[in-house]
Amino acid sequence: MNLFLILSFLFFIGAVSGWCVEVLFRRFLSSANPERKWINPGFCTGPYVPLYGFGLCILYLIASLERFPQIGSFRYQKAALFIAMAVMMTTIEYLAGVFLLKFAHIRLWDYSAERWNVQGLICPKFSLIWTLCGAVYYFAIHQRILNALDWFAQNLAFSFVIGLFFGVFLIDVSHSMQIVKKLQKFAAENDMIVRYEHLKLHIREAHERGKLKYHFFFPFRSDRPLSEHLQEMRRALEQKRKA
Repeated sequence: MNLFLILSFLFFIGAVSGWCVEVLFRRFLSSANPERKWINPGFCTGPYVPLYGFGLCILYLIASLERFPQIGSFRYQKAALFIAMAVMMTTIEYLAGVFLLKFAHIRLWDYSAERWNVQGLICPKFSLIWTLCGAVYYFAIHQRILNALDWFAQNLAFSFVIGLFFGVFLIDVSHSMQIVKKLQKFAAENDMIVRYEHLKLHIREAHERGKLKYHFFFPFRSDRPLSEHLQEMRRALEQKRKA
């Protein structure tokens, strides 16, 4: 099957599955959500997180390297495979974080509280988690992915669904970029970094105080201009620094 179709299919599975994992993690495990509320994670509006889509493609490509002749013991080969997965996933996470920080002045996640973190974007703890995820993927998921690809090869009509997904996804990205441009302009004018998830939470709390409806899939939709919420966040940050 064409590699482009394979990677498109994997991106679809990874992005949607990753969104589900993030929703459950933030609802039940995240220390940043002590009130245990349902939170729509990530950069986009819809039920997908692109980072996981790219991640699954990378994991699949790395795991596929085992087809080629290798030197060394079985354990050495698998350890090298898992380390390569962790390095690639950490690299993707870092590059995505740096891009948003440098060019959009936005922080989607923050590991500043973790030991030995790099710019709050990556840290050994989550690199270890990526290593464990790579091992789980290889032993528990990779064969199922191969089976899914076999099914996909026999049901290419499903490519219509993949095409529809990417159509909606690209529209969503375009919409999200419009929001990012507003945040970028505000951040540049006020010499600050906008914390994406904190802004979502701030808008949600404002809706709850006013007893207004909160839109799970449209967290930035509000009866007030986005700039007002940003100004409130900036003032709260300044007061926290002075305290």
